[in-house]
Amino acid sequence: MTETPLSGKRVLLVGPSLGAMVAGPLKGAATETAGVERLPQAVSSAYDLVLVDADVWEAQTLAAAIQALSTNPRAAPVLLIGQHLPTTVVRNLLRLPSSDVLDAPFSPEQFAAAASGLVTKTPVEAEAAPLAPEGGSHCWAVTGAVGGAGATTIVVEIATALAQRSGKDKSVCLIDLNLADGAAAAYLGAQPAMRLSDFGSSPDRIDAAMLQAFVTPVTKQLDLLASPRDPDAFDHASRETVLRMLEVACECYEWVILDMPRHRRSWTLEALSGSDEILVISELTVPALISARSLAEEFETALGGETKPRIVLNRLASRMFGPAPSMSEAERALQRKADAGISSDWEAAAAAANLGGAIAQHRPKSKIVKDIAQLVERLAADAGRSSATSKRAA
Repeated sequence: MTETPLSGKRVLLVGPSLGAMVAGPLKGAATETAGVERLPQAVSSAYDLVLVDADVWEAQTLAAAIQALSTNPRAAPVLLIGQHLPTTVVRNLLRLPSSDVLDAPFSPEQFAAAASGLVTKTPVEAEAAPLAPEGGSHCWAVTGAVGGAGATTIVVEIATALAQRSGKDKSVCLIDLNLADGAAAAYLGAQPAMRLSDFGSSPDRIDAAMLQAFVTPVTKQLDLLASPRDPDAFDHASRETVLRMLEVACECYEWVILDMPRHRRSWTLEALSGSDEILVISELTVPALISARSLAEEFETALGGETKPRIVLNRLASRMFGPAPSMSEAERALQRKADAGISSDWEAAAAAANLGGAIAQHRPKSKIVKDIAQLVERLAADAGRSSATSKRAA
């Protein structure tokens, strides 16, 4: 059988009409057909080539999808096919690391030349994949005691502070485990790309390269793993898949920060038991404080006391008088010492959420940024001491 330039290659077809090419120029390729909404997630670790039928999609929609893909340094090569190629689409196509345009109609020879020119270029996935951390990985899990306690805001700031502290490329990964309706991507102004349901009963297919197909780069140091909104996501992602994804992430990144769902899932306790730190975030209301105390005790009991959760009080306000409890009053309700307090700065938090990005990016002088930095330094110092103790014991 005569081989085509794409024999054995992984090809994403963005447009239903391209399926007709499977028996011809695409013979022998592993093809997958999807809509334009999939284009921003087409990375080189998952596909060797992306074929796009430019005549099927509205110019504005296609241009936006290509622009979103261009922000990913691991974008797969893209071959744009069509008779009517809008300027905005072609301009965004030029931002990609590897791309070409093929005017229709075209001969098999023209297609073969264009496709082979893209798939034979040096792949970038090897240099883009994160290296295994030299000193081991550290995993911190964060959960809210009640809804609206600000856990996701704090998760985003912790991950950002660690990324700035590390300074190394791809050293931090923030994982939003609120699979159905997580907000971390929206807070960061990022596009969620994680699709754990694709693995079904084959979680062993997840490796470092596959993980990168799900990653959304936020900065050079910080990656995000988050799922598109899907009310059935928890039902479609198996316990084994979630745990395998966490295992691989900890093999690839120096710091892994988990935004945990409040309600327990089949994998919750195992994810917590594998975490070096567990942070329970509480706002300063009596019901929230009671919930924080109960949740911390619940975790301690379920985990056999191996990891003691830390309670972090959020939205502390400077006041002489007022309805909110003071730190000491809050600790009486908790019946234990709080491990940290985060100042209230509504304007900074709202501005960052509306602009997309961390508070540290948009309001670096906010009290929230200072408090998070102090918390991160203390926890990171504890992590360093634990690592040194483990090495001496070994």
